[in-house]
Order: sequence, then C-alpha cells, then structure tokens
Amino acid sequence: MTAPPSPAHPGQAALAGELAERGLLSPEWREVWERTPRHRFVPDPAWKQLRRGCEAVTGQERMELIYSDQPVVTQLDDGELGGPGVATSSNSMPSMVARQLSALDVRPGHRVLEIGTATGYVAALLCRRVGEDHVFTVEIDAALAAQARARLDAEGLHPTLRVADGGAGLAEHAPYDRILSTCALREVPRALAGQLAPDGVLVTPTTDVFYGGATVRLGRQDDGQLSGRFFHGASYMPMRSHRLAKPGSPDTTTARRRKTDVAPERLHPLGFALYGSARLPGVRMTHGFHQDVRTVWLQAEDGSAAVAGGGTVTVYGPRDLWAEAEEAEAEYAARGRPDTSSFGLTVTPHGQYLWLHDPAEAILAMLPREAAGP
Repeated sequence: MTAPPSPAHPGQAALAGELAERGLLSPEWREVWERTPRHRFVPDPAWKQLRRGCEAVTGQERMELIYSDQPVVTQLDDGELGGPGVATSSNSMPSMVARQLSALDVRPGHRVLEIGTATGYVAALLCRRVGEDHVFTVEIDAALAAQARARLDAEGLHPTLRVADGGAGLAEHAPYDRILSTCALREVPRALAGQLAPDGVLVTPTTDVFYGGATVRLGRQDDGQLSGRFFHGASYMPMRSHRLAKPGSPDTTTARRRKTDVAPERLHPLGFALYGSARLPGVRMTHGFHQDVRTVWLQAEDGSAAVAGGGTVTVYGPRDLWAEAEEAEAEYAARGRPDTSSFGLTVTPHGQYLWLHDPAEAILAMLPREAAGP
C-alpha cells in the first residue's frame, strides 16, 4: 500500500532541488525526497558536529542545519547520560545518502535490506521508492529502533524493522536484491554476502585504521564472491562491533628524530590512504594539526609510532613506520597517484582484499623490514 505524502516543507524541496541540480538525484528519487521531510526524522534538540565535540541545536538553527547538506547528530554516547558527548548516531549528509542510493540502483519491487535504521529516514526513502513490503531494516540499538518505528508509523510507512546486530543481517527474509549499510564496515560480514541474491548489489561505507572512510559498490559474482569499485570518500560511524579501541601510548624512551621531505599532505588523499591501508596493514594513520602545523600520526600494535610535520619526523618503537610510509608513498607516486575510483574491493569466503584497476591486481601487504629479511 502506498503511503500518503507528508505535508510539504519548503526546505526539503529546496534541498532536493539542489541535489538534483548536482546530478545526485534522478527525477524518481527527487520526487521521493520532496515527499519525505527530513525534519520529521530528527530529534529536537539535535547536535551539530564541531571540530571538538558536538553542540546542541534547536529551533530555527536546528531547521537550518537539517535543510543544509550537512550531517545531523541524533545520539550521543550510545544514549547514555553523563557521557563525554561523542556522536554515536546521525542523520547522514544528504549528498552522501543520495550517492549511496544512486549506487544502489534500486527498482520498484526490489527487496532491500538496510543495516543501521538509525532515525528511519533512509528506510522511509526506500519505502517510497520500492514499496514498504520490500524494505527490511535492522538496528542494534533498541531505543533508536523504537524511535524510528514511531516516526515511520507517523508517515504511514511500515517496513519490516528488527532489533538485531546488523552484522548478522536478517536471514529469515533473505535473499535480498540490494543491501545498504548506513554504518561503516571494516570487513564485509560473511552473513551479509551470503544473503545477497544472484546479481545483487551491496553498497557500504568502509573504514580502516589507515583511512577514515570510502564507499564501495559490490556486485555478487557467479562464483558467489562480491567485487566492485570505491566511488566516493565518506566518513560514517562504524558498526558497533567494528569500533576500535583507543590506542596505547608509544614508548617515548625510544624516540628518534630526523628530517623528512615527505609532507603530511602527500599522505592525505584518499587514493593513497586506500593504497597504504593494504601496504601497511594494522597501522593507524591520523591527520590533524599540532600547534597550527599540519601533522600526521602513525601507530602500530607493537608500540611503534611516528609523528611527522613541519619537515621533521619522530619515530618510536621497533619499527620505523615513517620509512615504511615513505616507501608506500613512493610506490603510489610511481603508479601515477591513482584516484579513489581506481581502487576496488573483493570479498571471498576466506576474507577480502583491495585491488588497483582490476580485481586480478591485488595490492599485497608490505612486510615490516625486520620480517622481510636481507
């Protein structure tokens, strides 16, 4: 049954028009967005993500944020009171949602599984595009799921909504023509790969300790593997089971300082971050500023670390992580500094691997110098 449209809001029509002018919404999707006001799926107050923490917004400021191309934080600290104020759920940036939905390439009648219901907004868009009987959505947070269900009910939309770990998918309703994850994955769970129909498509943001986020479109192959290309950078909150523990501190007694000709900016492009994630597995990379100087931090689980900026680098621990990063960057430069869309991901029953240009060109991991031998 087709749900009636919500009362129109001029901000949503304007936002949909802007996205359409940028080529991010097809005519079919634009009509859906214009019928689904975003503010009905955002709590009051909501929060704006700042460089250092989140700021509550309400009233006109809240509405202006909602109808801009910005993410809106909708939960702090997993809903626990008195926490540090860390964003744990959001209504994602509209242009990112539009890109994901375009890549998903849904058609009326497609069976779609969404991982991460959050506010219910994306589920509402999907219901109005493919029909509510064909939308299945999973949310691990029971409180968020209840709020999303209430908002969807108010819109006259009734997809199948379950409180469960999205990593397990929703096997009882499989297979699905399309799977969309609205939380970032470090590895594509085998359960999700197994619930995708032949010729099905899975779209998800990914994240790694070496890069903040990139979105990939994976198609199911005849042999059951999933494979496809990255198509855009996107920083999404990770699936709860994929969150990282806070790293430890390096052993400062091993500090060695020297000059370097490799500026942090050369390690910033997403293309390099994807390449480096495969060449330096397990190494964390963080970009930022220290005393107004652009800085990059590298850290490994064995206590090795490196901090570079302003023409110098300080390394710690048994490995020289900066030398390894310089080597990976030189390789990346020799390959012509390929952009994001040159990289892809293949998911097999045994794991997953990154490739460059073609699935046959797997990017092999670089062994630490001590392990590589003479």
